[in-house]
Amino acid sequence: MSKDYLKIEKAEDKAMTVLFYLVGGFFLLLLFCLVAYILVKGFTNFSPVLFSFSEKGIGNQFFNTVYLVALSLIISTPLGTATGIYMVEYAGNGKITRFLEMCIETLSSLPSIVVGLFGYLVFILMTHARWNLIAGALSVSILSLPLIATTTVDAFKALPENYKEGSFALGATHWQTILHVLLPAAIPRIITGIILAAGRGFGEAAALLYTAGMSTDINWSNWNIFSGTCPLNPFRPGETLALHIWGARTEALAPNAAQIADFSSAILIIIVFSFSIISRFISGRISRKMAQ
Repeated sequence: MSKDYLKIEKAEDKAMTVLFYLVGGFFLLLLFCLVAYILVKGFTNFSPVLFSFSEKGIGNQFFNTVYLVALSLIISTPLGTATGIYMVEYAGNGKITRFLEMCIETLSSLPSIVVGLFGYLVFILMTHARWNLIAGALSVSILSLPLIATTTVDAFKALPENYKEGSFALGATHWQTILHVLLPAAIPRIITGIILAAGRGFGEAAALLYTAGMSTDINWSNWNIFSGTCPLNPFRPGETLALHIWGARTEALAPNAAQIADFSSAILIIIVFSFSIISRFISGRISRKMAQ
């Protein structure tokens, strides 16, 4: 191999390295500028009343957002994880697995507005209910399931084969191996899927427009879960921050509607980043404990 050819190869390698660094830097800069713009605009005219749980603040919408995402994760995390485990450990490589993969791919590509209309038909009209948080959580769960299931499949496939072989050699059954060996080792990667699902839930608006509703009536002194004004009642309507932003920018008549929308956007960004950081911290601690 000639020296000239080696020089050309090295030059091409350096050029592509620089190109990929530039692309990565561009998207990092774009994300930084977007987040900085939203935060600066949201806190420019900040007033403490915006944190209140009244009509002038976003306290109720903040609680509704966190509560709805928590409900959706409680529903979608076990189902998505179980689906992924079944596809890797039980279904094999036959027609059932290919059919499930096709269903998951189709489900992940559905527009959220279509899921919202489906949720409105099934969880509202067919049950003769009014808009409520559990209907919104179920709709968001439909969007979250493919993310968690796909991440679980990838996490299990990435595990070394000797994990399973070693467990079988010690006399463990297949289910014991999954529960006590494979699943704990795959949890850090599964958490990645949960973070992605939560991020989509925090920012979802179209699917909730027809299911969770755009009204909130919370009495913070009423903790009777069967009451329509109890904060923890999942069958009450609940406007989230994403819906609140949309409503403030399109339908609100309040003089500070734009300020509320900007502040809500900033808080939503902070929620997503905080959730990601906390989840990564928990995932890191689990990984370190598994390595010991």
